[in-house]
Amino acid sequence: MRRTEEPFQRINVDDAKRLIDEGQVKVIDVRQPDEWVAGHIPQAEHVPLDGIVNQPLTTLTGDKESAYLFVCAVGGRSAIACEVAAAMGFTELYNLEGGTTAWIKSGLPVNTGT
Repeated sequence: MRRTEEPFQRINVDDAKRLIDEGQVKVIDVRQPDEWVAGHIPQAEHVPLDGIVNQPLTTLTGDKESAYLFVCAVGGRSAIACEVAAAMGFTELYNLEGGTTAWIKSGLPVNTGT
């Protein structure tokens, strides 16, 4: 669901899983390194939020027309990442509501380590 004031869609775990399985999104996990190592979505790329906020041009690269799913622990930091990406011209943005916590609670797989 897209709120009119947000340049991204908030999606639940089921919709995120479908988009990932269909290869429709690039998954970006914006959590801190210790959180990432503890468990992350297998298809995710690790780009901590501080890098996105402080150096967006070097950390967010790629096709601005492609779809990106941002993930954090519960959805707050990933929403900020979506806002930064939108300001840079990225247009198809998703935020995982409930973040990695919801993903794990749903029984979906995670990778641990780097």
